[in-house]
Amino acid sequence: MSEEMKLPKRSEDFSEWYNQLVLRAELADYAPVRGCMIVRPYGWAVWENITAALDRRFKATGHVNAAFPLLIPRSFIEKEKSHVEGFSPELAVVTHGGGEELEEPLVIRPTSETIIGHAYSKWIQSYRDLPLLINQWNSVVRWELRTKLFLRTLEFFWQEGHTAHATAEEAEAETRQMLDVYTDFAVREAAVPVIPGRKSAAERFAGAEQTYSIEAMMGDGKALQAGTSHNLGQNFAKAFEIRYLDKTGVLQHCWTTSWGLSTRFIGAIIMVHGDDQGLILPPRLAPYQIVIVPIYKTDEEKASVLETAQRLRRELVDAGIRVKLDEREGMSPGFKFNDWEMRGVPLRMELGPKDVAKGSVVLARRDRPGREGKSFVPQQGIAAAVAQALEEIQKALYERALAFRQANTADPADYAAFKQAVEKGFAYSWWCGGAGCEEKIKDETKATMRCIPAEDPISGQSAPQAGGAAKCIYCGAAAQEKAIFARAY
Repeated sequence: MSEEMKLPKRSEDFSEWYNQLVLRAELADYAPVRGCMIVRPYGWAVWENITAALDRRFKATGHVNAAFPLLIPRSFIEKEKSHVEGFSPELAVVTHGGGEELEEPLVIRPTSETIIGHAYSKWIQSYRDLPLLINQWNSVVRWELRTKLFLRTLEFFWQEGHTAHATAEEAEAETRQMLDVYTDFAVREAAVPVIPGRKSAAERFAGAEQTYSIEAMMGDGKALQAGTSHNLGQNFAKAFEIRYLDKTGVLQHCWTTSWGLSTRFIGAIIMVHGDDQGLILPPRLAPYQIVIVPIYKTDEEKASVLETAQRLRRELVDAGIRVKLDEREGMSPGFKFNDWEMRGVPLRMELGPKDVAKGSVVLARRDRPGREGKSFVPQQGIAAAVAQALEEIQKALYERALAFRQANTADPADYAAFKQAVEKGFAYSWWCGGAGCEEKIKDETKATMRCIPAEDPISGQSAPQAGGAAKCIYCGAAAQEKAIFARAY
Protein backbone atom coordinates (compact mmCIF):
# COMPACT_ATOMS: atom_id res chain seq x y z
CA MET A 1 0.00 0.00 0.00
CA SER A 2 1.45 3.41 -0.99
CA GLU A 3 2.15 5.99 1.72
CA GLU A 4 -0.69 8.27 0.56
CA MET A 5 -3.15 5.36 0.80
CA LYS A 6 -2.12 4.36 4.31
CA LEU A 7 -4.25 5.22 7.29
CA PRO A 8 -2.82 6.78 10.44
CA LYS A 9 -1.72 4.04 12.80
CA ARG A 10 -4.53 2.97 15.09
CA SER A 11 -2.16 2.84 18.07
CA GLU A 12 -0.81 6.36 17.46
CA ASP A 13 -3.91 8.41 16.60
CA PHE A 14 -7.07 6.39 17.09
CA SER A 15 -9.40 9.33 16.48
CA GLU A 16 -7.85 10.34 13.18
CA TRP A 17 -7.57 6.67 12.13
CA TYR A 18 -11.33 6.40 12.65
CA ASN A 19 -12.16 9.67 10.85
CA GLN A 20 -10.11 8.82 7.78
CA LEU A 21 -11.30 5.22 7.67
CA VAL A 22 -14.97 6.23 7.55
CA LEU A 23 -14.21 8.48 4.58
CA ARG A 24 -11.79 6.20 2.70
CA ALA A 25 -13.95 3.10 3.05
CA GLU A 26 -16.80 5.24 1.66
CA LEU A 27 -19.11 4.58 4.56
CA ALA A 28 -20.13 8.21 5.02
CA ASP A 29 -19.23 11.78 4.13
CA TYR A 30 -19.71 15.18 5.72
CA ALA A 31 -22.90 17.10 4.84
CA PRO A 32 -23.18 20.84 4.09
CA VAL A 33 -24.89 21.36 7.48
CA ARG A 34 -22.35 21.18 10.30
CA GLY A 35 -22.69 18.01 12.33
CA CYS A 36 -24.78 16.11 9.77
CA MET A 37 -23.58 13.19 7.67
CA ILE A 38 -24.30 11.64 4.30
CA VAL A 39 -24.42 7.86 4.59
CA ARG A 40 -22.89 6.49 1.38
CA PRO A 41 -24.17 3.31 -0.33
CA TYR A 42 -21.56 1.04 1.26
CA GLY A 43 -22.34 2.38 4.73
CA TRP A 44 -26.07 2.18 4.06
CA ALA A 45 -25.67 -1.47 3.00
CA VAL A 46 -24.17 -2.19 6.44
CA TRP A 47 -27.12 -0.38 8.06
CA GLU A 48 -29.59 -2.35 5.90
CA ASN A 49 -28.08 -5.60 7.19
CA ILE A 50 -28.31 -4.31 10.76
CA THR A 51 -31.94 -3.30 10.29
CA ALA A 52 -32.80 -6.69 8.77
CA ALA A 53 -31.21 -8.57 11.68
CA LEU A 54 -33.01 -6.42 14.26
CA ASP A 55 -36.34 -6.27 12.44
CA ARG A 56 -36.41 -10.06 12.29
CA ARG A 57 -35.92 -10.21 16.06
CA PHE A 58 -38.52 -7.52 16.75
CA LYS A 59 -41.19 -9.30 14.74
CA ALA A 60 -40.33 -12.63 16.38
CA THR A 61 -41.16 -11.00 19.74
CA GLY A 62 -44.54 -9.72 18.55
CA HIS A 63 -43.69 -6.14 17.51
CA VAL A 64 -45.03 -4.43 14.38
CA ASN A 65 -43.73 -1.43 12.44
CA ALA A 66 -45.42 1.94 11.92
CA ALA A 67 -44.43 5.53 11.07
CA PHE A 68 -45.03 8.66 13.13
CA PRO A 69 -44.52 12.33 12.16
CA LEU A 70 -41.19 14.15 12.04
CA LEU A 71 -42.72 17.34 13.50
CA ILE A 72 -44.05 17.46 17.06
CA PRO A 73 -45.95 20.36 18.72
CA ARG A 74 -43.69 22.08 21.24
CA SER A 75 -46.41 21.72 23.86
CA PHE A 76 -46.16 17.91 23.62
CA ILE A 77 -42.48 17.98 24.61
CA GLU A 78 -43.32 20.20 27.59
CA LYS A 79 -46.00 17.85 28.98
CA GLU A 80 -43.48 15.54 30.66
CA LYS A 81 -41.32 17.73 32.92
CA SER A 82 -38.12 15.68 33.13
CA HIS A 83 -38.33 14.90 29.41
CA VAL A 84 -38.30 18.57 28.40
CA GLU A 85 -35.51 19.34 30.89
CA GLY A 86 -33.41 16.53 29.44
CA PHE A 87 -33.91 17.43 25.80
CA SER A 88 -34.27 21.24 25.78
CA PRO A 89 -30.59 21.95 24.99
CA GLU A 90 -30.72 19.55 22.02
CA LEU A 91 -33.99 20.61 20.37
CA ALA A 92 -34.26 21.93 16.82
CA VAL A 93 -37.40 24.09 16.60
CA VAL A 94 -39.35 25.18 13.51
CA THR A 95 -40.90 28.63 14.00
CA HIS A 96 -41.92 29.50 10.42
CA GLY A 97 -43.75 27.61 7.68
CA GLY A 98 -45.23 28.67 4.37
CA GLY A 99 -43.67 32.10 4.80
CA GLU A 100 -45.48 32.82 8.06
CA GLU A 101 -44.72 32.50 11.73
CA LEU A 102 -46.35 29.42 13.21
CA GLU A 103 -48.95 29.81 15.92
CA GLU A 104 -47.17 27.07 17.88
CA PRO A 105 -43.49 26.19 17.27
CA LEU A 106 -42.82 22.64 16.08
CA VAL A 107 -39.98 20.47 17.34
CA ILE A 108 -38.11 18.20 14.93
CA ARG A 109 -38.32 14.92 16.81
CA PRO A 110 -35.37 14.14 19.09
CA THR A 111 -37.28 10.93 19.96
CA SER A 112 -40.96 10.05 19.68
CA GLU A 113 -42.32 9.26 23.16
CA THR A 114 -44.57 12.32 23.14
CA ILE A 115 -46.17 12.03 19.71
CA ILE A 116 -46.64 8.29 20.19
CA GLY A 117 -48.07 8.88 23.67
CA HIS A 118 -50.63 11.19 22.08
CA ALA A 119 -51.60 8.49 19.55
CA TYR A 120 -51.73 5.74 22.18
CA SER A 121 -54.12 7.82 24.28
CA LYS A 122 -56.60 7.59 21.39
CA TRP A 123 -55.96 3.99 20.39
CA ILE A 124 -56.04 2.35 23.82
CA GLN A 125 -59.43 2.07 25.51
CA SER A 126 -59.56 -1.37 27.12
CA TYR A 127 -57.31 -4.09 28.51
CA ARG A 128 -58.09 -5.92 25.25
CA ASP A 129 -55.99 -3.31 23.40
CA LEU A 130 -52.91 -4.24 25.40
CA PRO A 131 -50.07 -4.83 25.06
CA LEU A 132 -49.48 -2.43 22.18
CA LEU A 133 -46.06 -3.19 20.66
CA ILE A 134 -44.91 -0.78 17.91
CA ASN A 135 -41.50 0.00 16.41
CA GLN A 136 -40.53 2.59 13.83
CA TRP A 137 -37.44 3.11 11.64
CA ASN A 138 -36.64 6.78 11.19
CA SER A 139 -34.15 9.57 11.78
CA VAL A 140 -34.10 12.03 14.67
CA VAL A 141 -32.39 15.37 15.31
CA ARG A 142 -30.46 16.33 18.44
CA TRP A 143 -28.42 19.53 18.33
CA GLU A 144 -25.04 18.12 19.38
CA LEU A 145 -22.15 20.53 19.90
CA ARG A 146 -19.32 18.03 19.32
CA THR A 147 -19.93 15.64 16.46
CA LYS A 148 -18.21 12.62 14.91
CA LEU A 149 -19.42 10.59 11.93
CA PHE A 150 -21.77 7.79 13.02
CA LEU A 151 -20.95 8.21 16.72
CA ARG A 152 -22.58 11.58 17.38
CA THR A 153 -24.32 13.59 14.65
CA LEU A 154 -27.13 16.15 14.61
CA GLU A 155 -29.30 13.79 12.60
CA PHE A 156 -28.95 10.04 12.95
CA PHE A 157 -30.86 6.99 11.81
CA TRP A 158 -32.25 4.46 14.25
CA GLN A 159 -35.19 2.41 15.33
CA GLU A 160 -37.32 3.32 18.31
CA GLY A 161 -39.71 0.87 19.88
CA HIS A 162 -42.64 2.09 21.99
CA THR A 163 -44.91 -0.23 23.95
CA ALA A 164 -47.83 0.07 26.36
CA HIS A 165 -48.76 -2.52 29.01
CA ALA A 166 -51.38 -3.21 31.66
CA THR A 167 -48.95 -3.73 34.56
CA ALA A 168 -45.61 -2.58 35.88
CA GLU A 169 -44.34 -6.17 35.75
CA GLU A 170 -45.18 -6.51 32.05
CA ALA A 171 -43.43 -3.23 31.24
CA GLU A 172 -40.29 -4.29 33.13
CA ALA A 173 -40.31 -7.68 31.36
CA GLU A 174 -40.55 -5.90 27.99
CA THR A 175 -37.69 -3.54 28.87
CA ARG A 176 -35.43 -6.47 29.86
CA GLN A 177 -36.50 -8.54 26.84
CA MET A 178 -35.46 -5.82 24.40
CA LEU A 179 -32.12 -5.41 26.17
CA ASP A 180 -31.63 -9.15 25.63
CA VAL A 181 -32.56 -8.74 21.95
CA TYR A 182 -29.88 -6.04 21.55
CA THR A 183 -27.33 -8.20 23.35
CA ASP A 184 -28.11 -11.18 21.12
CA PHE A 185 -27.81 -9.02 17.99
CA ALA A 186 -24.49 -7.49 19.06
CA VAL A 187 -22.92 -10.86 19.88
CA ARG A 188 -24.32 -13.03 17.08
CA GLU A 189 -24.46 -10.59 14.17
CA ALA A 190 -21.85 -7.92 14.90
CA ALA A 191 -19.38 -10.11 16.82
CA VAL A 192 -19.23 -7.29 19.40
CA PRO A 193 -19.12 -8.42 23.04
CA VAL A 194 -21.30 -6.16 25.15
CA ILE A 195 -22.05 -5.74 28.83
CA PRO A 196 -25.79 -5.37 29.48
CA GLY A 197 -26.77 -3.57 32.64
CA ARG A 198 -28.77 -0.91 34.45
CA LYS A 199 -27.93 2.78 34.31
CA SER A 200 -27.54 4.98 37.38
CA ALA A 201 -30.20 7.59 38.13
CA ALA A 202 -27.91 10.31 36.73
CA GLU A 203 -27.50 8.44 33.44
CA ARG A 204 -31.17 7.54 32.89
CA PHE A 205 -33.13 8.62 29.84
CA ALA A 206 -35.11 11.82 30.49
CA GLY A 207 -38.50 10.72 31.83
CA ALA A 208 -37.61 7.07 32.50
CA GLU A 209 -38.08 5.15 35.74
CA GLN A 210 -35.25 2.81 34.73
CA THR A 211 -32.78 2.69 31.85
CA TYR A 212 -30.78 -0.32 30.70
CA SER A 213 -27.97 -0.30 28.14
CA ILE A 214 -25.46 -2.49 26.35
CA GLU A 215 -21.91 -1.15 26.73
CA ALA A 216 -19.07 -2.11 24.38
CA MET A 217 -15.32 -1.54 24.65
CA MET A 218 -13.77 0.13 21.63
CA GLY A 219 -10.27 -0.55 20.31
CA ASP A 220 -8.85 2.35 22.33
CA GLY A 221 -10.35 1.10 25.59
CA LYS A 222 -13.19 3.64 25.71
CA ALA A 223 -16.83 2.64 26.18
CA LEU A 224 -19.65 3.12 23.71
CA GLN A 225 -23.30 2.96 24.71
CA ALA A 226 -24.51 0.76 21.85
CA GLY A 227 -28.24 0.42 22.61
CA THR A 228 -30.72 1.43 25.32
CA SER A 229 -34.01 0.17 26.73
CA HIS A 230 -36.17 2.32 29.02
CA ASN A 231 -38.93 1.49 31.47
CA LEU A 232 -40.97 4.71 31.47
CA GLY A 233 -43.27 3.65 34.28
CA GLN A 234 -46.49 5.70 34.12
CA ASN A 235 -44.77 9.05 33.54
CA PHE A 236 -45.74 9.45 29.89
CA ALA A 237 -49.06 7.63 30.38
CA LYS A 238 -50.08 10.24 32.96
CA ALA A 239 -48.77 13.15 30.89
CA PHE A 240 -50.74 12.01 27.83
CA GLU A 241 -53.64 10.24 29.56
CA ILE A 242 -52.89 6.80 28.13
CA ARG A 243 -55.53 4.85 30.05
CA TYR A 244 -57.47 1.61 29.77
CA LEU A 245 -60.47 -0.02 31.42
CA ASP A 246 -59.27 -3.11 33.30
CA LYS A 247 -61.26 -6.34 33.61
CA THR A 248 -63.16 -4.97 36.61
CA GLY A 249 -64.18 -1.81 34.75
CA VAL A 250 -61.72 0.48 36.58
CA LEU A 251 -59.86 3.11 34.51
CA GLN A 252 -56.08 2.65 34.87
CA HIS A 253 -53.00 4.37 33.46
CA CYS A 254 -50.82 2.21 31.23
CA TRP A 255 -47.16 1.38 31.83
CA THR A 256 -44.93 2.20 28.86
CA THR A 257 -41.46 1.47 27.52
CA SER A 258 -39.17 2.71 24.75
CA TRP A 259 -35.93 1.31 23.31
CA GLY A 260 -33.53 2.18 20.50
CA LEU A 261 -30.38 1.30 18.57
CA SER A 262 -28.89 3.63 15.96
CA THR A 263 -26.30 4.05 13.20
CA ARG A 264 -23.87 4.67 16.07
CA PHE A 265 -23.54 0.87 16.07
CA ILE A 266 -21.69 1.12 12.74
CA GLY A 267 -19.10 3.20 14.61
CA ALA A 268 -18.86 0.42 17.19
CA ILE A 269 -18.17 -2.19 14.49
CA ILE A 270 -15.44 0.00 12.99
CA MET A 271 -13.71 0.68 16.31
CA VAL A 272 -13.98 -2.84 17.71
CA HIS A 273 -12.79 -4.81 14.67
CA GLY A 274 -10.79 -2.45 12.41
CA ASP A 275 -6.99 -2.44 12.03
CA ASP A 276 -4.25 -0.37 10.37
CA GLN A 277 -5.31 -1.62 6.93
CA GLY A 278 -8.91 -0.51 7.39
CA LEU A 279 -12.27 -2.07 8.20
CA ILE A 280 -12.85 -5.66 9.21
CA LEU A 281 -16.55 -6.34 8.86
CA PRO A 282 -18.24 -9.29 10.57
CA PRO A 283 -19.44 -11.65 7.81
CA ARG A 284 -23.08 -11.61 8.92
CA LEU A 285 -23.33 -7.82 8.43
CA ALA A 286 -20.83 -7.24 5.58
CA PRO A 287 -22.37 -5.89 2.33
CA TYR A 288 -20.09 -8.30 0.46
CA GLN A 289 -18.98 -11.42 2.30
CA ILE A 290 -16.44 -12.35 -0.36
CA VAL A 291 -14.80 -10.49 -3.24
CA ILE A 292 -13.43 -12.36 -6.26
CA VAL A 293 -10.31 -10.76 -7.76
CA PRO A 294 -9.45 -12.21 -11.20
CA ILE A 295 -5.73 -12.11 -12.12
CA TYR A 296 -4.53 -12.23 -15.75
CA LYS A 297 -2.10 -10.65 -18.21
CA THR A 298 -3.19 -11.64 -21.70
CA ASP A 299 -6.61 -11.55 -23.39
CA GLU A 300 -6.56 -15.34 -23.55
CA GLU A 301 -5.94 -15.60 -19.80
CA LYS A 302 -8.61 -12.97 -19.18
CA ALA A 303 -11.30 -14.94 -21.03
CA SER A 304 -10.50 -18.17 -19.20
CA VAL A 305 -10.17 -16.58 -15.74
CA LEU A 306 -13.34 -14.47 -16.03
CA GLU A 307 -15.37 -17.43 -17.28
CA THR A 308 -14.32 -19.43 -14.20
CA ALA A 309 -14.81 -16.43 -11.88
CA GLN A 310 -18.36 -15.89 -13.14
CA ARG A 311 -19.20 -19.57 -12.69
CA LEU A 312 -17.89 -19.52 -9.11
CA ARG A 313 -19.78 -16.32 -8.43
CA ARG A 314 -23.05 -17.92 -9.53
CA GLU A 315 -22.42 -20.93 -7.27
CA LEU A 316 -21.83 -18.66 -4.30
CA VAL A 317 -24.87 -16.47 -5.02
CA ASP A 318 -27.04 -19.58 -5.34
CA ALA A 319 -25.81 -20.62 -1.88
CA GLY A 320 -27.00 -17.29 -0.41
CA ILE A 321 -23.53 -15.75 -0.09
CA ARG A 322 -23.10 -12.03 -0.85
CA VAL A 323 -20.42 -11.77 -3.57
CA LYS A 324 -18.61 -9.02 -5.47
CA LEU A 325 -16.69 -9.87 -8.66
CA ASP A 326 -14.13 -7.11 -9.20
CA GLU A 327 -13.86 -6.68 -12.97
CA ARG A 328 -12.48 -3.14 -12.87
CA GLU A 329 -10.02 -2.44 -15.70
CA GLY A 330 -6.75 -0.55 -15.37
CA MET A 331 -6.16 -1.51 -11.73
CA SER A 332 -3.54 -3.97 -10.54
CA PRO A 333 -4.50 -6.97 -8.38
CA GLY A 334 -2.44 -5.44 -5.57
CA PHE A 335 -4.45 -2.21 -5.71
CA LYS A 336 -7.67 -4.20 -5.59
CA PHE A 337 -6.43 -6.27 -2.64
CA ASN A 338 -5.67 -3.09 -0.68
CA ASP A 339 -8.95 -1.47 -1.70
CA TRP A 340 -11.07 -4.38 -0.47
CA GLU A 341 -8.98 -4.69 2.69
CA MET A 342 -9.76 -1.03 3.39
CA ARG A 343 -13.46 -1.82 2.94
CA GLY A 344 -13.27 -4.79 5.29
CA VAL A 345 -14.64 -7.57 3.07
CA PRO A 346 -14.23 -10.69 5.24
CA LEU A 347 -12.94 -13.02 2.53
CA ARG A 348 -11.06 -12.53 -0.75
CA MET A 349 -10.83 -15.06 -3.56
CA GLU A 350 -7.77 -14.78 -5.83
CA LEU A 351 -8.11 -16.52 -9.18
CA GLY A 352 -5.36 -16.65 -11.82
CA PRO A 353 -4.57 -18.87 -14.86
CA LYS A 354 -2.69 -21.43 -12.75
CA ASP A 355 -5.63 -21.67 -10.34
CA VAL A 356 -7.99 -22.25 -13.30
CA ALA A 357 -5.73 -25.03 -14.59
CA LYS A 358 -5.47 -26.68 -11.17
CA GLY A 359 -9.17 -26.36 -10.39
CA SER A 360 -8.44 -24.38 -7.21
CA VAL A 361 -8.60 -20.86 -5.79
CA VAL A 362 -6.76 -18.89 -3.12
CA LEU A 363 -8.90 -17.73 -0.18
CA ALA A 364 -7.53 -14.87 1.94
CA ARG A 365 -9.10 -14.06 5.31
CA ARG A 366 -9.33 -10.36 6.21
CA ASP A 367 -8.90 -11.07 9.93
CA ARG A 368 -5.52 -12.78 9.34
CA PRO A 369 -2.98 -10.64 7.49
CA GLY A 370 -0.51 -11.94 4.91
CA ARG A 371 0.28 -15.58 4.31
CA GLU A 372 -1.27 -16.66 7.61
CA GLY A 373 -4.73 -15.96 6.26
CA LYS A 374 -4.29 -17.61 2.84
CA SER A 375 -5.26 -21.14 1.83
CA PHE A 376 -5.66 -23.10 -1.41
CA VAL A 377 -9.17 -24.50 -1.80
CA PRO A 378 -10.64 -26.73 -4.55
CA GLN A 379 -13.18 -25.07 -6.80
CA GLN A 380 -15.42 -28.08 -6.38
CA GLY A 381 -17.57 -27.53 -3.28
CA ILE A 382 -16.50 -23.88 -3.13
CA ALA A 383 -19.76 -22.66 -1.56
CA ALA A 384 -19.38 -24.96 1.44
CA ALA A 385 -15.72 -23.98 1.90
CA VAL A 386 -16.56 -20.26 1.77
CA ALA A 387 -19.50 -20.66 4.18
CA GLN A 388 -17.25 -22.48 6.66
CA ALA A 389 -14.53 -19.82 6.39
CA LEU A 390 -17.08 -17.06 6.99
CA GLU A 391 -18.34 -18.79 10.14
CA GLU A 392 -14.76 -19.17 11.37
CA ILE A 393 -14.09 -15.46 10.77
CA GLN A 394 -17.30 -14.47 12.57
CA LYS A 395 -16.31 -16.54 15.60
CA ALA A 396 -12.68 -15.36 15.56
CA LEU A 397 -13.68 -11.69 15.50
CA TYR A 398 -15.91 -12.12 18.53
CA GLU A 399 -13.30 -14.08 20.48
CA ARG A 400 -10.60 -11.52 19.69
CA ALA A 401 -12.80 -8.61 20.77
CA LEU A 402 -13.80 -10.43 23.97
CA ALA A 403 -10.17 -11.23 24.81
CA PHE A 404 -9.27 -7.55 24.32
CA ARG A 405 -12.07 -6.43 26.64
CA GLN A 406 -11.13 -8.94 29.31
CA ALA A 407 -7.47 -7.93 29.11
CA ASN A 408 -8.44 -4.28 29.60
CA THR A 409 -11.06 -4.68 32.35
CA ALA A 410 -9.76 -4.41 35.91
CA ASP A 411 -11.15 -4.87 39.41
CA PRO A 412 -9.03 -2.19 41.12
CA ALA A 413 -8.18 -2.52 44.79
CA ASP A 414 -8.19 1.23 45.50
CA TYR A 415 -8.89 4.59 43.91
CA ALA A 416 -5.31 5.01 42.67
CA ALA A 417 -5.59 1.71 40.81
CA PHE A 418 -9.05 2.75 39.61
CA LYS A 419 -7.61 5.88 37.96
CA GLN A 420 -5.01 3.76 36.20
CA ALA A 421 -7.66 1.27 35.04
CA VAL A 422 -9.85 3.89 33.35
CA GLU A 423 -6.79 5.27 31.56
CA LYS A 424 -6.75 2.17 29.36
CA GLY A 425 -10.12 0.44 29.74
CA PHE A 426 -12.92 -0.52 32.13
CA ALA A 427 -12.93 -0.51 35.91
CA TYR A 428 -15.39 -2.87 37.59
CA SER A 429 -15.77 -1.40 41.05
CA TRP A 430 -17.95 -1.25 44.12
CA TRP A 431 -20.00 1.94 44.30
CA CYS A 432 -22.04 3.34 47.18
CA GLY A 433 -24.85 4.48 44.86
CA GLY A 434 -24.32 8.14 45.67
CA ALA A 435 -24.65 10.67 42.86
CA GLY A 436 -21.98 12.78 44.55
CA CYS A 437 -19.33 10.06 44.23
CA GLU A 438 -20.39 9.43 40.65
CA GLU A 439 -19.98 13.11 39.79
CA LYS A 440 -16.60 13.44 41.55
CA ILE A 441 -15.26 10.37 39.76
CA LYS A 442 -16.33 11.94 36.46
CA ASP A 443 -14.72 15.29 37.32
CA GLU A 444 -11.44 13.74 38.45
CA THR A 445 -11.01 10.96 35.88
CA LYS A 446 -13.42 11.76 32.98
CA ALA A 447 -14.86 8.28 33.55
CA THR A 448 -18.62 7.82 33.81
CA MET A 449 -20.65 5.04 35.36
CA ARG A 450 -21.58 3.00 32.28
CA CYS A 451 -23.89 0.41 33.83
CA ILE A 452 -24.49 -1.93 36.75
CA PRO A 453 -24.22 -5.37 35.13
CA ALA A 454 -26.14 -8.43 36.26
CA GLU A 455 -23.08 -10.55 35.47
CA ASP A 456 -19.45 -10.09 36.45
CA PRO A 457 -17.77 -9.09 33.14
CA ILE A 458 -14.45 -10.53 34.29
CA SER A 459 -15.54 -13.97 35.50
CA GLY A 460 -18.79 -14.29 33.53
CA GLN A 461 -20.56 -15.37 36.73
CA SER A 462 -23.45 -13.63 38.48
CA ALA A 463 -22.58 -10.22 39.88
CA PRO A 464 -21.10 -10.51 43.39
CA GLN A 465 -23.27 -9.85 46.40
CA ALA A 466 -22.27 -7.06 48.74
CA GLY A 467 -20.71 -8.22 51.98
CA GLY A 468 -19.41 -6.42 55.03
CA ALA A 469 -16.10 -5.71 53.26
CA ALA A 470 -17.65 -4.13 50.16
CA LYS A 471 -16.65 -0.45 50.10
CA CYS A 472 -17.21 2.31 47.56
CA ILE A 473 -14.11 2.76 45.39
CA TYR A 474 -14.29 6.53 45.91
CA CYS A 475 -15.62 7.35 49.38
CA GLY A 476 -15.06 4.07 51.21
CA ALA A 477 -18.66 3.86 52.46
CA ALA A 478 -20.59 0.58 52.42
CA ALA A 479 -21.46 -0.46 48.87
CA GLN A 480 -24.22 -2.66 47.51
CA GLU A 481 -23.40 -2.94 43.79
CA LYS A 482 -20.44 -3.16 41.43
CA ALA A 483 -20.53 -0.93 38.37
CA ILE A 484 -18.58 -0.49 35.15
CA PHE A 485 -16.77 2.84 34.95
CA ALA A 486 -15.01 4.03 31.80
CA ARG A 487 -14.28 7.00 29.61
CA ALA A 488 -16.82 7.00 26.81
CA TYR A 489 -17.76 8.33 23.41
